[in-house]
Amino acid sequence: MEPTRVEFMHMPAWQQTLFYILAFASLGVMFLQIGFRMKVWKQGKPIDWKPLGLRGIVKYVLAQRKVRSSRPKSGAPMHLMIFYGFLALTLATTLLAVNTYSGLDFHRGTYFLVYELTFDILGLVFVIGCAWALMRRLSFRPKSATHFASDTWAIALLLAIGLTGFILEGARIGNIGPRPHDVYSPVGYAAWTLVGGASNELYLGLWWFHAALVFTLFIILPRLRIRHLVMAILNSYGTEEQPLGELKPISLEEVEQTGQIGVSLPKDYSRWHLMSLDACMECGRCTEVCPAHNVGKILNPKKVVQDLRGAMVGGTSVAEAVSEEALWACTTCNACVEACPVLIRHVDMIVDARRHLIAEGKFAGTGATMLRQVGSTSHAWGQPSNSREEWMKDLDIPLCRNGVEFDILLWVGCAGATDPGAVKTTKAVAQLFKKAGVKFACLGQEEACTGDPARRTGDEFLFQEKAQTNVSVFEKYGVKRIVTPCPHCFNTFKNEYGQFDGNIEVEHHTQFLARLVGEGKLKSASAEGTTLHDPCYLGRINNEADAPRKLLGESTNLNKSIHPHRQTITLQEAEQFARKTLCCGAGGGRMWMEEPPEQRPGNRRAKQLLATGAKTVAVACPFCRIMLDASIKGETDQEIRLVDLAEMLAEVNS
Repeated sequence: MEPTRVEFMHMPAWQQTLFYILAFASLGVMFLQIGFRMKVWKQGKPIDWKPLGLRGIVKYVLAQRKVRSSRPKSGAPMHLMIFYGFLALTLATTLLAVNTYSGLDFHRGTYFLVYELTFDILGLVFVIGCAWALMRRLSFRPKSATHFASDTWAIALLLAIGLTGFILEGARIGNIGPRPHDVYSPVGYAAWTLVGGASNELYLGLWWFHAALVFTLFIILPRLRIRHLVMAILNSYGTEEQPLGELKPISLEEVEQTGQIGVSLPKDYSRWHLMSLDACMECGRCTEVCPAHNVGKILNPKKVVQDLRGAMVGGTSVAEAVSEEALWACTTCNACVEACPVLIRHVDMIVDARRHLIAEGKFAGTGATMLRQVGSTSHAWGQPSNSREEWMKDLDIPLCRNGVEFDILLWVGCAGATDPGAVKTTKAVAQLFKKAGVKFACLGQEEACTGDPARRTGDEFLFQEKAQTNVSVFEKYGVKRIVTPCPHCFNTFKNEYGQFDGNIEVEHHTQFLARLVGEGKLKSASAEGTTLHDPCYLGRINNEADAPRKLLGESTNLNKSIHPHRQTITLQEAEQFARKTLCCGAGGGRMWMEEPPEQRPGNRRAKQLLATGAKTVAVACPFCRIMLDASIKGETDQEIRLVDLAEMLAEVNS
């Protein structure tokens, strides 16, 4: 007899009808609840971008791109077992339904045997994943994850569905008697050896119990955290391929229509942002990696999402729900966004709320002073424009205004022209350019702040003013390519100036210098006794970790790896590096905001760097250099050399 399986075995017609009624009713209750939430999402602004659609589902749901890039201790393997096991069981049920209702009758023979073996094993993977999750929650659950009794019961329900499915399979084998092809259902066959023979009544009782568990899952799914099974699909479909380092602009027309700047109430966010809040798994990965939270600050990215979700229906303002203190604590390092499995853009929502606070005049202190300085002097430290040329004295630096021909505009930045340490970097880059025969020029006093600290602090229109000013200067001198030692300037030019027709090729100085090393025009430095700090706005936000290491003679492939592993030979890597780097605390305008010394994110990073035993800490960002200088001195009395990669390169190419 050809191997196959009889559906609705021993089940009278009225029970089959009852099954369909209950199945569609439970699905209807589930979709009705999701429909109620959709009404809440629709109070937000219409989405004004092109969603990834099916590409988003394939990349972030089917391929689990964000989960696979998580650290193993975050429970990623467990989650993958549950997801792919659940997906397999859903596919198995779908194929069975197609066979039953299409009239094709393909569920037999060799196909049936492959079907049974494949989905039996994947079902076991699902059960193991659920058991792992339940044990983890009951015995050694991570502090960052949300803990409710309902979550435990939800996992127990999933486990029960998996287990009863195998028990039911064993009962079916026992009811009709084992057949040779039943060994292709190894888990079900093993269950039969435990269950033994089963009467028709027992089999039907087990069948209905299993079905009742599935119906229960449908009904409660939208009310529990496991709703992300559905919401993550919707969120992935609606997401945009937006760079981590890009913030969306506000237009004057939008301000005229709404009568406000930024986000005051949750309804001021886009519909996609509101939907993403419901997709939250409350896994706590965002909180685990938040540099502000991990030094004792009030900011908790997971709680921000929870608070905003609660405020969606309560009419509470964002600032009241989250707290102004938490909003200002963010460094915009995007570690939370990079870690989030369901694509929530915490930083976008925080900055949108900051914009409203800035517009309402609810910002004071040293950060507000910085904004006034950018507005009045076009310099984040408030220095006059002619001070931008002081570092050039006696160096014969070509200036655009003198009509020189150049291929590269060396963008110095506010820190690079002012801070003593950053000035050393600027001089080293200019020296290396001359050594390699690069035709470059600087803007000097015509250079203005890119506006990055203003935009990320929340003063959107100050940023736009500076961006438009700089773009007009670029047009004046025909600038086509920019190289800058500042990752913040680099990110702004690369990901945001295109919003103002400033489409210019830009490279970070490590990328440009690495190419010169590859061409043999410069020699690389040595990594011996050195550890490297990856800047957030380079390593994570713009996924560039290979170029800095190439300057130290290391060959790596970190830019393309899903999860960076230590690949270098001589370089003494810190615990967190590349895309998983730990923030120094300077981003998001925090460079200019006061904070208690014991709550400096740079202190944690300094400890990681010092733990490598290296006596030289190489950096590639002027902000990181400033922050780490204070933190390293506060953590050790040893003589630690803090130096930019360009300076190390200049030493061996002098």
